[in-house]
Amino acid sequence: MKVLHVETGRHLYGGAQQVVYLLRGLQSRGIANILACPRGSDIARAARDLAEVREMWVGGDLDLTLVARLGRLIDRVRPDLIHLHSRNGADLMGGLAGRWRGCPVVLSRRVDNPEPRWLVTRKYRLYDRVVAISDAIGQVLLAEGLPPAKLRVVRSAVELSPDLPQGTRAEIAARLGLDEQASWLGVVAQLIPRKGHRYLIEALPGLLAAHPRLQVVFFGQGASERQLREQVEAARLTAPVRFVGFRDDLAECLPWLDLLVHPATMEGLGVALLQTAAAGVPIVASQVGGIPEVVRDGHNGFLVRPADPAALGAACRRLLDDPALRRQMGLAGRELIRRHFSTDRMVAGNLAVYEELAPRSDENPTVSAG
Repeated sequence: MKVLHVETGRHLYGGAQQVVYLLRGLQSRGIANILACPRGSDIARAARDLAEVREMWVGGDLDLTLVARLGRLIDRVRPDLIHLHSRNGADLMGGLAGRWRGCPVVLSRRVDNPEPRWLVTRKYRLYDRVVAISDAIGQVLLAEGLPPAKLRVVRSAVELSPDLPQGTRAEIAARLGLDEQASWLGVVAQLIPRKGHRYLIEALPGLLAAHPRLQVVFFGQGASERQLREQVEAARLTAPVRFVGFRDDLAECLPWLDLLVHPATMEGLGVALLQTAAAGVPIVASQVGGIPEVVRDGHNGFLVRPADPAALGAACRRLLDDPALRRQMGLAGRELIRRHFSTDRMVAGNLAVYEELAPRSDENPTVSAG
């Protein structure tokens, strides 16, 4: 089977990283992968050994010329099906290109923000299957009118490292500019409004009153960075707060956090939450979207009302006050990932969707999605 994957994200954030996991798993199962992606993108480099990478110019949501470029690529590589992994116009343009070439099209839906019912009715006709990465996203799609026969749920995944942590706390402290003896609270998310950083900043004065040596690390970058820095400065919190940007060594940093906070107001599932749970770190997060599928309240973390700094602060204090509870929840998170969010399970789930549309003629058995 030959699959054309389309991923238009330029950075190796959560969704693009899922594509890398999928390409690796599919390759090991004998699937021929072709990846269409932006020129010079991070995923182009990461996927070199996993797929035939076709870099191309990609515009925004209204880049109608992408239909023609993808159409020409489909004519050249003649895939058995197309898997569209991202939005940024690629969902609509890729759907049109595939439909006009008579090629089956699978769309991954990674976000839970609602779309107008009229748009769902029209746009989703282009796709033979829609893969939601969480039950919550699936419910949003059904509520908007997606035919149930088209929907499949295949949760995102993360690789579970057997060796945690790597390096030493002193090394990570030096890299991030942190006090080795302090408690470390992290946020791993794009710096954009719906990730809710501002609510944690509002909760920090109360947290610092109880834990004066607490330090906060914002991993990620985005359009809201200037506004968030101004909020931190206005609250006189520049000493305990660090903005460290997007980091290639995130996997090494995560296990040393005492706590991860994810105060998002909307979230499809949250790959950063999967990474954090796999790293054995407890989580405080908003009870929205697909987050409760990863953060089980009272099991591997706490869930709070969205946009509620007081509730957020109280949950953080409960974990910061109790090292034994943090360790217990951290271990529970790793076990949750092992059981329900493995990359093998995710790859098998997507492959099962492919085989509904383009059955393989080889004799190799397909692993059940479970």
